[in-house]
Amino acid sequence: MNRGGGALGSGGGPTAAATAAAAQKQKALLQRVETDIGNIVDNFNHLVNVSRVNDPPVRNSQEAFMMEMRASRMVQAADSLLKLVSELKQTAIFSGFASLNDHVEQRIAEFEQQVDKSDHLLSRIADEAAASLKELESHYYSSAQRANQPREP
Repeated sequence: MNRGGGALGSGGGPTAAATAAAAQKQKALLQRVETDIGNIVDNFNHLVNVSRVNDPPVRNSQEAFMMEMRASRMVQAADSLLKLVSELKQTAIFSGFASLNDHVEQRIAEFEQQVDKSDHLLSRIADEAAASLKELESHYYSSAQRANQPREP
């Protein structure tokens, strides 16, 4: 059961590099969220401002184009947020697996230590039993009662 080749601390706790990478990723994700939400709000404000009806037909067609453009940008920002949510879900799932794997590795190490302790205890008990048996045999073979017992043919 010995897995060998590793120190007791291998696979445990995050390293400094992993912690820095996680902090950097969190910062980038928060920045993406802020940017996307800001884009949605900004484009919605522009969409509402442009949606006024004016008399000149040229102006109305320009405003219609602006409204389509702003609506398209809102859709793009919303799509970016949806992708971000999907990425966060995947990260949560995979980090959950990573922590589960870490927990399993920790439990395996604990059980291996228990196996070692149990093996040591059983070895000690076997040695004590052998010594006691040897002592009992010597007492039996040297006893006066054994010498006085008739032998069966």
